Amino acid sequence: MANLKRIRDRIKAVKNTRKITEAMRLVAAARVRRAQEQVMATRPFADRLAQVFYRLQTRLRLEDVDLPLLKQRPIETVGLLVVAGDRGLCGAYNANVIKRTEERVRELQETGQQVRLYLVGRKAVQYFQRRSAPIAKTYVNLSQIPTAAEAAQIGDELLSAFLSEKVDKVELIYTRFVSLISSRPVVQSLLPLDPTRLAARDDEIFNLLVRGGEFTVERSKIVAAVSAPPPDMIFEQDPVQILDALLPLYLNNQLLRALQEAAASELAARMTAMSNASDNATELIRTLGLAYNKARQAAITQEILEVVAGAEAL
Repeated sequence: MANLKRIRDRIKAVKNTRKITEAMRLVAAARVRRAQEQVMATRPFADRLAQVFYRLQTRLRLEDVDLPLLKQRPIETVGLLVVAGDRGLCGAYNANVIKRTEERVRELQETGQQVRLYLVGRKAVQYFQRRSAPIAKTYVNLSQIPTAAEAAQIGDELLSAFLSEKVDKVELIYTRFVSLISSRPVVQSLLPLDPTRLAARDDEIFNLLVRGGEFTVERSKIVAAVSAPPPDMIFEQDPVQILDALLPLYLNNQLLRALQEAAASELAARMTAMSNASDNATELIRTLGLAYNKARQAAITQEILEVVAGAEAL
């Protein structure tokens, strides 16, 4: 009977765990939808910014424009902005970002370049602090759905470090959202800005759907709608001054999109991890149920044998 009670208690504990993991999966799904809505909300600004850059390109040769954010200089120190998460229970999401960061640090150090780390997320901060890494700045407890204000704060500090020549180049390491079951850490150059990347480009957005009771993601390509400026358009300010004012906005927009994509990747990884945990709990409950039934049947058989033996003794 003690064995039966132990199995019943374990079944109850596993069922309670399954309730928690299922609730976490649904919460992560709701937040993925919110991330999707925020990406759509920021699209009008990004599209308008692309139009302005396109029209400026028709008046300027950006490669010949002398602006601090476009200026290439010898690279001695590289700033790495690493985007990880504040929380766990999301599979290998944080571990993959940290591993890619360590690989990139080794690559830069092998070429004789120094590294300064700008870390987003408590998991990355805790990992690199334990290893006495060269950490310049940390950002923790950001919103689970990143905001433009948070991206602007990070962007301003990176701009300050670049313009003051504390770093000669800034790279971004974040997790690109591919699907609910797939994401990959990527390295992207932020500063100095590449003039060829300021042109309007095709973009992709993701849509979280429910089909047959299961979550799925569809990606769709969005073509930026840009038009040539009227031939008689007159700029009230020097186009170079307009470009100088818009480049920080472009950088902040790039940061915001990367933060949003990293957040969607983290939430998708948590959805997958919690879904797998729920499935494992269901399988464990089934196995424990079989073990309980076998133990109960063995106990009943033993009782019957004892009754029979007692009757024969009489």
